[in-house]
Amino acid sequence: MAGALGIATFVGIFLLLAIVIVLMSVKSVPQGMEYTVERFGRYTRTLRPGLNFILPFFDRVSQKLSMKEEVMEVPSQEVITRDNAMIRVDGVVFFQVINSAEAAYRVGDLTSAILNLTMTNIRTVMGSMLLDELLSKRDEINHQLLRVVDDATNPWGMKILRIEIKDISPPKDLVDSMARQMKAERDKRASILEAEGKRQAEILQAEGSSQAAILDAEGLKQAMILEAEGRRESAFRDAEARERLAEAEAKATMMVSQAITRGNIQAINYFVAQKYIDALGKIASADNQKLILMPLEASSMLGSLGGISEIAKEIFNKKQAAEKDSEIVVPKASNIKTPS
Repeated sequence: MAGALGIATFVGIFLLLAIVIVLMSVKSVPQGMEYTVERFGRYTRTLRPGLNFILPFFDRVSQKLSMKEEVMEVPSQEVITRDNAMIRVDGVVFFQVINSAEAAYRVGDLTSAILNLTMTNIRTVMGSMLLDELLSKRDEINHQLLRVVDDATNPWGMKILRIEIKDISPPKDLVDSMARQMKAERDKRASILEAEGKRQAEILQAEGSSQAAILDAEGLKQAMILEAEGRRESAFRDAEARERLAEAEAKATMMVSQAITRGNIQAINYFVAQKYIDALGKIASADNQKLILMPLEASSMLGSLGGISEIAKEIFNKKQAAEKDSEIVVPKASNIKTPS
């Protein structure tokens, strides 16, 4: 009985030991993680995500590293710019382990090394720039920091994905000074815009005045043209009236001449009376004559007018006689009898 009990105990211990050894040799690595394995203190291999086996009592997992992208806050720190302005700056770093062996054995404290390297380069990069450049060129600062820190951490099996400056805080007195400077700059731009608007308005007003002057000149030109055309038309009509008057005068002269040729003395009285009346009209229309003494013979005037009426009567009588002579009576053919 004692021997059987001892054998059973030995088998139980052996099975328990075997189970413990199997459990120690099996390693399950979760997704996004990598384990480094050491044998007698020396790195041998890296366990990838999934089921892995090691030699128990000989191999051991030294470090468990996350291969996922991680975020690290950069605490606020004071930076002196190139123009001696004191500011406070903080940020954030995005990084990822791409080689677990190098990350485990090339640097002692990975996160502390990245943090200190980032803070040092922030002071270096931002200290070489002016305050206005820091406030207006944040993207340029981020790219420059990313390039510098990524090159420095590359031997550590790290990849710096992004570095972002979160906040830049100048001192209060500097903020007030910047506010006054901004206000002065805006006032300057407003004055420039106002002056430009006035200049543009004066230009437009001058153009409008020039256009109005051109239109006035064009209107005056058209008025002068119309006035000249009116004078030409008036002169043409005056000439036509004078021509008709001359024709009437010539016809009257011809009729009087024919009357004189026939021996009618009253025709001469017509001319004398006409000239007499014209002379009286000129004397009466003179501006410097206020009183006119005319030693004239009224009977001569009446005689001349009587001669004119005699001429008109004679012409009328001759016209009636000519019309009577022109009337010729022609007998009808039916009233004429031929001799048988």
